[in-house]
Amino acid sequence: MPDHDKHPDDPNKIAGTAAFSKFVAVLQLIADQDAPLNIAQLAALSGYPRPTVYRILAALMAEGMVVENPRSKQFEVGPRLINLASRAWDRSDIRTTAIEPLRQLRDITRETIHLAVPSDVSMVYIEKLESPQAVRMASRIGTRVTLYSSSVGKAYLAGLEESRRENLMRTLQMEPFTEHTHTDLSALRQDLEQTRARGYAEDREENEAQIFCYGAAIVGADGLPVACVSVSIPLFRRLPDPQQAYVTPLLQACATISRKLAGPG
Repeated sequence: MPDHDKHPDDPNKIAGTAAFSKFVAVLQLIADQDAPLNIAQLAALSGYPRPTVYRILAALMAEGMVVENPRSKQFEVGPRLINLASRAWDRSDIRTTAIEPLRQLRDITRETIHLAVPSDVSMVYIEKLESPQAVRMASRIGTRVTLYSSSVGKAYLAGLEESRRENLMRTLQMEPFTEHTHTDLSALRQDLEQTRARGYAEDREENEAQIFCYGAAIVGADGLPVACVSVSIPLFRRLPDPQQAYVTPLLQACATISRKLAGPG
Protein backbone atom coordinates (compact mmCIF):
# COMPACT_ATOMS: atom_id res chain seq x y z
CA MET A 1 0.00 0.00 0.00
CA PRO A 2 1.42 3.47 -0.85
CA ASP A 3 2.71 5.52 2.06
CA HIS A 4 0.14 8.27 1.55
CA ASP A 5 -2.65 5.78 2.20
CA LYS A 6 -1.35 4.89 5.66
CA HIS A 7 -3.22 5.94 8.74
CA PRO A 8 -1.79 9.11 10.41
CA ASP A 9 -0.95 7.05 13.48
CA ASP A 10 1.06 4.49 11.51
CA PRO A 11 3.89 3.20 13.79
CA ASN A 12 6.49 3.59 11.03
CA LYS A 13 5.65 7.25 10.65
CA ILE A 14 5.82 7.81 14.38
CA ALA A 15 9.18 6.04 14.59
CA GLY A 16 10.52 8.10 11.72
CA THR A 17 9.38 11.31 13.36
CA ALA A 18 11.00 10.35 16.66
CA ALA A 19 14.30 9.53 14.93
CA PHE A 20 14.26 12.82 13.06
CA SER A 21 13.59 14.68 16.31
CA LYS A 22 16.72 13.12 17.81
CA PHE A 23 18.81 14.29 14.86
CA VAL A 24 17.43 17.80 15.20
CA ALA A 25 17.99 17.81 18.98
CA VAL A 26 21.67 16.86 18.64
CA LEU A 27 22.18 19.35 15.81
CA GLN A 28 20.55 22.09 17.90
CA LEU A 29 22.83 21.33 20.86
CA ILE A 30 25.90 21.68 18.65
CA ALA A 31 24.63 24.91 17.10
CA ASP A 32 23.67 26.49 20.43
CA GLN A 33 27.01 26.02 22.19
CA ASP A 34 29.73 28.66 22.26
CA ALA A 35 32.38 25.91 22.09
CA PRO A 36 32.49 22.53 20.29
CA LEU A 37 31.26 19.47 22.20
CA ASN A 38 32.48 15.87 22.34
CA ILE A 39 30.34 12.74 22.30
CA ALA A 40 30.25 12.41 26.08
CA GLN A 41 29.02 15.99 26.47
CA LEU A 42 26.40 15.57 23.74
CA ALA A 43 25.15 12.36 25.32
CA ALA A 44 24.87 14.05 28.71
CA LEU A 45 23.09 17.12 27.36
CA SER A 46 20.73 15.21 25.05
CA GLY A 47 19.98 12.31 27.39
CA TYR A 48 20.58 9.83 24.54
CA PRO A 49 22.91 6.82 24.89
CA ARG A 50 26.40 7.32 23.50
CA PRO A 51 25.94 4.73 20.70
CA THR A 52 22.80 6.61 19.57
CA VAL A 53 24.65 9.93 19.59
CA TYR A 54 27.53 8.37 17.66
CA ARG A 55 25.17 7.08 14.94
CA ILE A 56 23.46 10.47 14.69
CA LEU A 57 26.80 12.27 14.40
CA ALA A 58 28.00 9.84 11.73
CA ALA A 59 24.91 10.57 9.64
CA LEU A 60 25.18 14.34 10.16
CA MET A 61 28.86 14.30 9.20
CA ALA A 62 28.09 12.32 6.06
CA GLU A 63 25.70 15.11 5.01
CA GLY A 64 28.11 17.92 5.90
CA MET A 65 25.85 19.21 8.66
CA VAL A 66 28.53 18.84 11.36
CA VAL A 67 32.29 18.39 11.31
CA GLU A 68 34.65 16.71 13.76
CA ASN A 69 37.95 18.14 14.91
CA PRO A 70 40.32 15.17 14.46
CA ARG A 71 42.53 16.26 17.36
CA SER A 72 40.01 17.20 20.03
CA LYS A 73 37.27 14.79 18.85
CA GLN A 74 34.78 17.61 19.25
CA PHE A 75 31.94 18.50 16.91
CA GLU A 76 30.75 21.80 15.47
CA VAL A 77 28.41 23.08 12.80
CA GLY A 78 29.40 21.99 9.29
CA PRO A 79 29.64 23.94 6.03
CA ARG A 80 26.41 22.62 4.57
CA LEU A 81 24.34 23.79 7.55
CA ILE A 82 26.06 27.19 7.50
CA ASN A 83 25.30 27.50 3.79
CA LEU A 84 21.65 26.59 4.29
CA ALA A 85 21.29 29.04 7.17
CA SER A 86 22.96 31.80 5.17
CA ARG A 87 20.57 31.28 2.26
CA ALA A 88 17.57 31.26 4.58
CA TRP A 89 18.65 34.52 6.23
CA ASP A 90 19.38 36.14 2.86
CA ARG A 91 15.90 35.22 1.62
CA SER A 92 14.07 36.12 4.81
CA ASP A 93 11.41 38.75 4.06
CA ILE A 94 11.84 40.27 7.50
CA ARG A 95 15.63 40.47 7.27
CA THR A 96 15.59 41.79 3.70
CA THR A 97 12.97 44.40 4.56
CA ALA A 98 14.68 45.40 7.80
CA ILE A 99 18.30 45.62 6.77
CA GLU A 100 18.41 49.25 5.58
CA PRO A 101 16.48 50.70 8.56
CA LEU A 102 18.72 48.62 10.84
CA ARG A 103 21.84 50.06 9.24
CA GLN A 104 20.48 53.54 9.75
CA LEU A 105 19.70 52.71 13.37
CA ARG A 106 23.24 51.41 13.91
CA ASP A 107 24.72 54.54 12.32
CA ILE A 108 22.57 56.85 14.47
CA THR A 109 23.15 55.05 17.78
CA ARG A 110 26.68 53.79 17.03
CA GLU A 111 25.79 50.69 19.05
CA THR A 112 25.15 47.02 18.28
CA ILE A 113 21.81 46.23 16.66
CA HIS A 114 20.09 42.83 16.77
CA LEU A 115 17.10 41.59 14.77
CA ALA A 116 15.41 38.61 16.46
CA VAL A 117 12.49 36.34 15.66
CA PRO A 118 10.53 34.07 18.03
CA SER A 119 11.44 30.39 18.17
CA ASP A 120 9.57 28.17 20.65
CA VAL A 121 10.18 29.79 24.06
CA SER A 122 13.12 31.96 23.02
CA MET A 123 14.21 34.54 20.48
CA VAL A 124 16.85 33.90 17.81
CA TYR A 125 19.10 36.57 16.32
CA ILE A 126 18.83 36.50 12.52
CA GLU A 127 20.84 39.69 11.98
CA LYS A 128 23.50 41.57 13.91
CA LEU A 129 25.06 44.89 13.01
CA GLU A 130 28.21 45.59 14.99
CA SER A 131 28.91 48.83 16.78
CA PRO A 132 31.70 50.81 15.11
CA GLN A 133 33.13 51.48 18.58
CA ALA A 134 35.91 49.53 20.26
CA VAL A 135 33.93 47.49 22.82
CA ARG A 136 31.42 45.19 21.09
CA MET A 137 28.89 42.48 21.94
CA ALA A 138 29.97 38.82 21.96
CA SER A 139 26.68 37.63 20.41
CA ARG A 140 26.35 36.18 16.91
CA ILE A 141 23.69 35.35 14.35
CA GLY A 142 21.89 32.22 15.53
CA THR A 143 22.26 33.05 19.22
CA ARG A 144 19.17 32.23 21.30
CA VAL A 145 18.09 34.53 24.11
CA THR A 146 15.29 34.04 26.58
CA LEU A 147 11.91 35.73 26.50
CA TYR A 148 12.17 36.88 30.11
CA SER A 149 15.71 38.30 30.30
CA SER A 150 16.27 39.98 26.93
CA SER A 151 14.82 43.22 25.61
CA VAL A 152 13.74 41.52 22.36
CA GLY A 153 12.04 38.75 24.34
CA LYS A 154 10.17 41.13 26.60
CA ALA A 155 9.16 43.34 23.68
CA TYR A 156 7.76 40.25 21.96
CA LEU A 157 5.87 39.03 25.04
CA ALA A 158 4.44 42.47 25.74
CA GLY A 159 2.97 42.69 22.24
CA LEU A 160 1.13 39.36 22.34
CA GLU A 161 -2.51 38.83 23.15
CA GLU A 162 -2.94 38.09 26.85
CA SER A 163 -3.90 34.41 26.49
CA ARG A 164 -0.94 33.66 24.23
CA ARG A 165 1.41 35.59 26.49
CA GLU A 166 0.26 33.78 29.64
CA ASN A 167 0.52 30.37 27.96
CA LEU A 168 4.10 31.13 26.93
CA MET A 169 5.07 32.52 30.32
CA ARG A 170 3.86 29.40 32.12
CA THR A 171 6.37 27.33 30.13
CA LEU A 172 9.37 29.48 31.07
CA GLN A 173 12.12 28.15 33.30
CA MET A 174 13.34 31.42 34.73
CA GLU A 175 16.98 30.83 35.60
CA PRO A 176 19.09 33.84 36.65
CA PHE A 177 21.92 35.02 34.38
CA THR A 178 22.85 37.98 36.57
CA GLU A 179 21.69 39.38 39.89
CA HIS A 180 19.19 41.52 37.95
CA THR A 181 17.40 38.71 36.09
CA HIS A 182 13.68 38.21 36.78
CA THR A 183 13.13 34.80 38.33
CA ASP A 184 9.40 34.93 39.12
CA LEU A 185 6.37 35.61 36.95
CA SER A 186 4.94 38.42 39.07
CA ALA A 187 8.03 40.58 38.53
CA LEU A 188 8.02 39.73 34.83
CA ARG A 189 4.32 40.63 34.50
CA GLN A 190 4.98 44.00 36.12
CA ASP A 191 7.89 44.60 33.76
CA LEU A 192 5.72 43.73 30.75
CA GLU A 193 3.01 46.15 31.90
CA GLN A 194 5.62 48.91 31.95
CA THR A 195 6.87 47.78 28.54
CA ARG A 196 3.40 48.03 27.02
CA ALA A 197 2.79 51.44 28.62
CA ARG A 198 5.98 53.04 27.27
CA GLY A 199 6.14 51.10 23.97
CA TYR A 200 9.58 49.53 24.38
CA ALA A 201 11.39 47.03 26.59
CA GLU A 202 14.50 47.36 28.71
CA ASP A 203 17.10 44.77 29.60
CA ARG A 204 18.77 46.26 32.66
CA GLU A 205 21.79 43.94 32.87
CA GLU A 206 19.34 41.02 33.08
CA ASN A 207 20.81 38.92 30.27
CA GLU A 208 24.45 39.96 30.57
CA ALA A 209 26.26 41.97 33.22
CA GLN A 210 27.26 45.51 32.24
CA ILE A 211 25.06 45.45 29.11
CA PHE A 212 21.91 47.59 28.85
CA CYS A 213 19.51 46.97 25.95
CA TYR A 214 16.41 48.64 24.55
CA GLY A 215 14.03 46.51 22.50
CA ALA A 216 10.93 47.12 20.41
CA ALA A 217 8.64 45.02 18.24
CA ILE A 218 8.08 44.88 14.51
CA VAL A 219 4.39 44.19 14.02
CA GLY A 220 2.43 42.53 11.26
CA ALA A 221 -0.80 43.67 9.65
CA ASP A 222 -2.74 42.27 12.63
CA GLY A 223 -0.78 44.43 15.06
CA LEU A 224 0.96 41.46 16.67
CA PRO A 225 4.76 41.14 16.90
CA VAL A 226 6.57 39.18 14.18
CA ALA A 227 10.13 40.15 15.14
CA CYS A 228 11.96 42.49 17.49
CA VAL A 229 14.93 44.85 17.31
CA SER A 230 17.33 45.78 20.10
CA VAL A 231 20.03 48.35 20.69
CA SER A 232 22.73 46.96 23.03
CA ILE A 233 25.01 49.32 24.93
CA PRO A 234 27.91 48.67 27.31
CA LEU A 235 26.80 50.31 30.55
CA PHE A 236 29.86 52.58 30.79
CA ARG A 237 29.04 54.02 27.34
CA ARG A 238 25.31 54.62 27.86
CA LEU A 239 24.50 58.25 27.11
CA PRO A 240 22.68 60.45 29.67
CA ASP A 241 19.63 60.96 27.41
CA PRO A 242 18.77 57.39 26.30
CA GLN A 243 15.33 58.41 25.02
CA GLN A 244 16.81 60.64 22.36
CA ALA A 245 19.99 58.62 21.78
CA TYR A 246 18.48 55.12 21.50
CA VAL A 247 14.74 54.79 22.10
CA THR A 248 13.37 57.28 19.58
CA PRO A 249 15.56 55.99 16.70
CA LEU A 250 14.68 52.40 17.68
CA LEU A 251 10.94 53.04 17.63
CA GLN A 252 11.22 54.89 14.33
CA ALA A 253 13.16 52.00 12.78
CA CYS A 254 10.60 49.42 13.96
CA ALA A 255 7.72 51.55 12.65
CA THR A 256 9.45 51.88 9.28
CA ILE A 257 10.06 48.13 9.02
CA SER A 258 6.47 47.38 10.06
CA ARG A 259 5.13 49.68 7.34
CA LYS A 260 7.44 48.14 4.72
CA LEU A 261 6.30 44.64 5.69
CA ALA A 262 2.66 45.67 5.42
CA GLY A 263 3.19 46.91 1.86
CA PRO A 264 0.96 49.36 -0.03
CA GLY A 265 -2.26 50.13 1.79
